[in-house]
Amino acid sequence: MNFQQFAAMIPVFEQIESSRISQTIDYNASRHVLIVVLQGHVTVSTPELEPVVVTQAFACHPQHGPFEILVPRTKDAEYIVLAYRVLPENSIWTLFGPLRTHSEVKIKYMLDELVRTTLEIDTYTAEEEAAQQVRKRMIMERILFIFLYETQMTQVDKSSAASIEETVSYIQEHYMLKLTLPMLAQRAGMSEGHYTVLFKQLTGATLTRYLRGIRIDKAKEMFRQTALPAKDIAQRAGFADYFHFSRVFKQEVGCSPTDYLRSLSKI
Repeated sequence: MNFQQFAAMIPVFEQIESSRISQTIDYNASRHVLIVVLQGHVTVSTPELEPVVVTQAFACHPQHGPFEILVPRTKDAEYIVLAYRVLPENSIWTLFGPLRTHSEVKIKYMLDELVRTTLEIDTYTAEEEAAQQVRKRMIMERILFIFLYETQMTQVDKSSAASIEETVSYIQEHYMLKLTLPMLAQRAGMSEGHYTVLFKQLTGATLTRYLRGIRIDKAKEMFRQTALPAKDIAQRAGFADYFHFSRVFKQEVGCSPTDYLRSLSKI
């Protein structure tokens, strides 16, 4: 899908609904669907597509359906199903697959406006009804524009996996600094939710767990190779508070820093 296609056509809003449960979508050949994840993640699959973990959005094309949306059994998830058609009818509209955005707040606001315009605003004349139809069409077009534009920008950048790997290398080199999820997600060029899911897929651990493990491993290395006091080692490993360091060390290693030092002296 490209903007040359987009410029020649008009997306027309038809329906919006919110869901927290798994479902199958199978609309007619003229109806397209945009799945927008608001919380957590869902898995989307089709008869011809391997299951895809979706953390932001997925464009469903009627030629590839039906689409099965699976919500994780152990985690909460909420998503929007946004149905639209394209004019002129029978136009070539190929938008299909995962979509990315850095403008999640803006997208959420526009979705809220679509819901409000659809469900809460009453129209009493044909002119008022036409005005609301134009408003919904413009919002729909804007949502699609943002997803298409920012997905293309993401594809121009490094692949998602390479972006995560780069931040993992950054963590390994800068573990002693204050590292936060927003900072690392921004460095990777993706949303915090998308970064969280991909980070765990790549490393097998959450960001917090991975960072703790790195810092404790570095602390153990310093205990073995230096004669620095435990408080200094805690700071150099990235812990501002020694008591927090001691508690985490015991959780990860199974003994306190003091006991660990004693065990080293016996070797």
